[in-house]
Amino acid sequence: MSTWDEFQSHEICKKGGTSKALDTFCEIVPDFRELAHLRPSEYVSEVWSRYTSLENPNRDINGLVFEYTLISLLMNKGLLPIYVQARVAFVPNVNFDLLLYTKQKPVVISAKTSLRERYKQADLEAIALKYVHRKADSYLLTLNEKESASVNRKIQTGDVIGLNKVILATSPDIDDLLDTLGELDFVEAGTIDIVTASSIIAPKV
Repeated sequence: MSTWDEFQSHEICKKGGTSKALDTFCEIVPDFRELAHLRPSEYVSEVWSRYTSLENPNRDINGLVFEYTLISLLMNKGLLPIYVQARVAFVPNVNFDLLLYTKQKPVVISAKTSLRERYKQADLEAIALKYVHRKADSYLLTLNEKESASVNRKIQTGDVIGLNKVILATSPDIDDLLDTLGELDFVEAGTIDIVTASSIIAPKV
């Protein structure tokens, strides 16, 4: 059973994880369903406060713990399925952190505890996705208020064109995002035929 399958079963924290980041997440949130009543911003704030309150938090796993926090949040809100480190046909060389597939459009969530120049990568990935799925939405979630405000100004001025918005994960903006996502129709992504035609002319064998 993969790490994600175990995590999805809600039982992983009882059995112990398969990575330091997952073990840490389970240490601070033994059963994330017990926090399902919290608003998304409250949930992220609570989980991250528990993590940063650890005696010796390992900064090397910050990103993964943040990603697990968002995955468990989406699961608590019933926004499933979630594709983790997802690859999309005809979008080469890109692994999207989290991808939600709906009847209306695909939605990508990039998770970065801090941005620095990394927002540029998320923007390029969003542009690449829009070339294939014109209606796709891409959101960058972070824990850095100053950086999120800075990149949102770049979105408004057109300097960042792929991302819909940068969202501070501990702010009411994430509450609004999940409310909006809850209005979409979630489905499993189907498979595609690389080539289709009304008929095929092939050499005799």
